[in-house]
Amino acid sequence: MVQGEPMKMRQMSYVMLGHLLLGGALGSDEVVPVALERQGKQVIFRAGDQEVARYQAEPGELPRADITEVYRRGGYLHPLFTPKGHLVTDDYPTNHVHHHGVWMPWTKTKFQGREPDFWNMGKGGARVEFVAVDQMDVEGGVAKLTVRHRFVDLGVEPPVTVLNEQWVVTVRAFGGEQPRHVIDLVSTQTCATTEALKLPMYHYGGFGFRGRREWDGVGNVRFLTAEGETDRVKANETRGEWCWIGGAVEGGVAGVTVLCHRDNFRFPQPMRLHPKEPFFCYAPQQLGDMEITPEQPYVSRYRLMITDGEVKATTADEWWQEWE
Repeated sequence: MVQGEPMKMRQMSYVMLGHLLLGGALGSDEVVPVALERQGKQVIFRAGDQEVARYQAEPGELPRADITEVYRRGGYLHPLFTPKGHLVTDDYPTNHVHHHGVWMPWTKTKFQGREPDFWNMGKGGARVEFVAVDQMDVEGGVAKLTVRHRFVDLGVEPPVTVLNEQWVVTVRAFGGEQPRHVIDLVSTQTCATTEALKLPMYHYGGFGFRGRREWDGVGNVRFLTAEGETDRVKANETRGEWCWIGGAVEGGVAGVTVLCHRDNFRFPQPMRLHPKEPFFCYAPQQLGDMEITPEQPYVSRYRLMITDGEVKATTADEWWQEWE
């Protein structure tokens, strides 16, 4: 099981507006069927003729000659697109080569007396590997992908698998008055040995999101948290049910609202908002030491609402409240 300080949930009151899956208050919804297909080392999700997202399975080609082999990896989501086709993620950014769209490695850890860092791959001490695509389904216009990863400690010979991880990625698309692509990510991490993975207090690690390259720089990306905070420095290391990350695209604005599920450990989870870069992270270990034990898998759920235009706080609140 996961152990640590008990969470204290912020008390909120909501008005339920409508009964649609993702927000009755938004007006009429038009379901756009989503399909998926395996194409080489990727799984591609499409809504009609519009690409929604890609899952990188086996490691792909390195995009630049200056990136060393240690950084090559798979097991993440990139690119992600809005309904109008605007890119909202980045991969192998020049100032943080180990960032990859949507990915979920741990940073500061302790295992068998070592400290494998699954986030900072350049150290060469640990990595997260893609294992297999287990299932691809489409039902009722909803696409679902089930895959496996493993967290490998390279600090001993032979290397040791510390965690086995399953991702279930569910993709929906909606038109109507508020077009949006919706990606649900459920991660289940299970100890691969009889020993726990200890996660000391640290300011990042876990669910990570890297925004598009043009949003890099202090004035190029915008944030809005569930507490109404737009100052990323003030919002950093606060807790929130959701956070919107966005910026300018061709002809307007686009962004992603990341929702944290109420059943997640230490909900509402603490957040890392980078002071200069388009980077966001949910990091429950900010609140103190925790660990993943062999007795119970560590399950975390996040939802990404990918949209064109600005997102109002009331709309994001409704999305979060209606997510069961």
